[in-house]
Amino acid sequence: MSVKYTEDHEWIRLDDDGLATVGITNYAQQQLGDLVFVELPELDRDVAQGEETVVIESVKAAGEVKAPVAGTVVKANEALNDDPSLVNSDPYGDGWFIRLRLADPNELDGLMDEDAYQAMVDDLG
Repeated sequence: MSVKYTEDHEWIRLDDDGLATVGITNYAQQQLGDLVFVELPELDRDVAQGEETVVIESVKAAGEVKAPVAGTVVKANEALNDDPSLVNSDPYGDGWFIRLRLADPNELDGLMDEDAYQAMVDDLG
């Protein structure tokens, strides 16, 4: 499946195993600057769509990553505890944050596709 995006610059990809991988976009990591700290959620935590799920701190700001859809956290990227800069160097690959078991896959339909997300970013200047 293709990647979907939120207005808050999170991305989500439904993987072949039925789970969804979540991260932040390249635009978001560029705006934040170098990440220096990531606080991942507990496993088996149920999250609502839009709920703060991951806490991030960069050299510029602190913020949060929200769940693009509702689900249960089944895996967290523990490599980020030792190397948060993976989010900067590979936001769509090794820099992912969590994997979710979706509560309602239909929520993905309400998110932006790549073209819509790129148009939104372009409008930001």
